[in-house]
Amino acid sequence: MNLYAKLCEREAQGKRLRVGLIGAGKFGAMYLAQVPKTPGLHLAGIADLSPANAKVNLERVGWDAGRHSAPSLDAAFSSGLTHVGDDWQALVADPRIDIIVEATGNPIAAVDHALAAFAHGKHVVMVTVEADAMCGPILAQRARSAGVVYSLAYGDQPALICDLVDWARASGFPVVAAGRGHKWQAHFAQSTPDTVWGYYGLTPEQARIGGLNPKMFNSFLDGSKPAIESTAVCNATGLTPAPYGLLYPPASVDDIPFVMRPKSEGGHLHHKGQVEVISSLEADGRVIPYDIRFGVWVVFEGDTDYIRRCFTEYGVRTDPSGRYACLYKRWHLIGLEVGISVASVGVRRESTGCATGFRADVVATAKRDLKAGEVLDGEGGYTVVGKLLRAEDSVRIGALSLGLAHGVKLTAPVKAGEPVRWRDVVMDESLAAVKLRREMEQAFAPEAALA
Repeated sequence: MNLYAKLCEREAQGKRLRVGLIGAGKFGAMYLAQVPKTPGLHLAGIADLSPANAKVNLERVGWDAGRHSAPSLDAAFSSGLTHVGDDWQALVADPRIDIIVEATGNPIAAVDHALAAFAHGKHVVMVTVEADAMCGPILAQRARSAGVVYSLAYGDQPALICDLVDWARASGFPVVAAGRGHKWQAHFAQSTPDTVWGYYGLTPEQARIGGLNPKMFNSFLDGSKPAIESTAVCNATGLTPAPYGLLYPPASVDDIPFVMRPKSEGGHLHHKGQVEVISSLEADGRVIPYDIRFGVWVVFEGDTDYIRRCFTEYGVRTDPSGRYACLYKRWHLIGLEVGISVASVGVRRESTGCATGFRADVVATAKRDLKAGEVLDGEGGYTVVGKLLRAEDSVRIGALSLGLAHGVKLTAPVKAGEPVRWRDVVMDESLAAVKLRREMEQAFAPEAALA
C-alpha cells in the first residue's frame, strides 16, 4: 500500500534502486514508458541483441535521446543516464545493479540470464513467463540459496492472479478457483501463423502494417500462452489443474461465480482449488457481453451463514446458493505495471509471485501428425501447442516442456494431440536450461507425484 512513498523516500535520500533490463521489445518498451515517471529508480543499463532497435523503442515510448546516451555503464552511474548495449553479461555482473528485469521472451536465454543474475547477487523480475513455466520451481530454489528474490512480473496475468489469490487468503476466504480470461474456441488449438489473423479479425496486410508478429499472437490464440500462465499460477499459489487440463468454460463476469463452482453444485470445476481459463466466446462463437477476456479473477467461498449474509447485505454477486463470490480485474496493463514488481522486490524484498512447488506443467503437444526428422518450431508455431498437465502426469510420461520444443528434431513420429516426450527429440544436453529442467524433474518428482 506504500510502495510509492518508499520510492519517494529513496529518491529523497539519493538511494535509488539500480535496475538493468535485458530485452527491450514490446513488453520491455512498455516498462520503459513508465521509468521516467517513477521516483526512486535508476534504469542504469539496457541489454538487447539489437541496441539500435532498443533505442528506436525508447524514442517511440517518449524518451529523449539524451536520456539513453551514456556510452558505458560507468558513465550511466556517474551521470544518472542509461547505457544501451548488447552485453548482458556485463550488465548482470556489474556490482552496482540491484535488480535485473528479464524481458527477452526467450526461455532458454532467460534461464541463463536468471542463473547469472543469482550468481552475482541480483534480484530477478522474470517477465519471460515461459522460463518460469519450464523451470520456475528450481529457479526459485536457486534464488533463495543465493539470498536474492525471484519474482513473476506484475502486469502480466500470472502475477495479477497471484495477487488476487493472496488477497482472498489473507482476508480469510478459501480460494475455490482462479485464473484468467481468453478468447477461445476448440479449433483454435490447431491454429498456425497462417490462420491467426482471420481468427483475430485482421487481414494479413493490416497485421503487416501494424508490425504484428503472427507467431507470437498465435501463441495466445492456440492456448499455449494460457497453459503457460496457468502453470506459473499453480506453481506459485498451490492451486492445481484438472487432470484433463483447461476446459475454457464460457462466462460473463457476472456469471463467474455460477460457472467456477464444483460440478456437484452445478458448475464446471473438477475440484476446489483449481486453476481455469474462462472463454469470452460461447461454444458457437457468439461474443459474451461483459467478458473477462483481458482480465483475471478469483472465486472465493463464504463458508458460514454469517459471511453469506454479509455478501447479501453488501450486494456481492454470488452463485444462487450465495456461497461463491468473485473478485476480478477486467484488464491487465502488461509492461506498464512491471514497476510494481521492481518496487516490491527492491524496497520490500518481496516477490509478486514465485513458485513454491512443482504442481503443473505445460507440455509440447502435436498440432498435427508429426514425422520423424521434422524440427519443432515451439510456442505459437506450426508443429506443437502447449497443454496444461498436472506435474505428476508430465513427469510420469516423460513429457517435453513446451519451452524446450524449439529448434529440436524429432526422432520418432508423434500423432496429432499426443504429447512430445524427451525420448522423441534430439536435445542439446549442454544447454543450462536443459540441465536445469532435468535436475528439476528429478528433484521435484517425489513432490509432484504426491501433489
